[in-house]
Amino acid sequence: MPMSLAEIPLGHTATIKSVEGPRAFRRRLLEMGLVPGINVRVITVAPLGDPLQIEVRGGQWSIRRNEAKQIEVEAVDVAKSGSGSASARAAATVGAK
Repeated sequence: MPMSLAEIPLGHTATIKSVEGPRAFRRRLLEMGLVPGINVRVITVAPLGDPLQIEVRGGQWSIRRNEAKQIEVEAVDVAKSGSGSASARAAATVGAK
């Protein structure tokens, strides 16, 4: 079920479906690699709820909640997809030993 990036709970992963908004905004995000099909994870939310810190392709960005509302995503079940951040995979590997 599609939703905005602003609706994804802390620590959860989602797949980008589309980027809406003004042309300059879309272009900036697309040039930085936030393209449809890429997984993004919400890492931190500021105490007052804005901005969000997200992880995209191994890098971390801060994005305003109003901007995140313009990014359509679909929630990902990390257990089924086998994806996730490198740090989460490393933690799982260390815990398994």
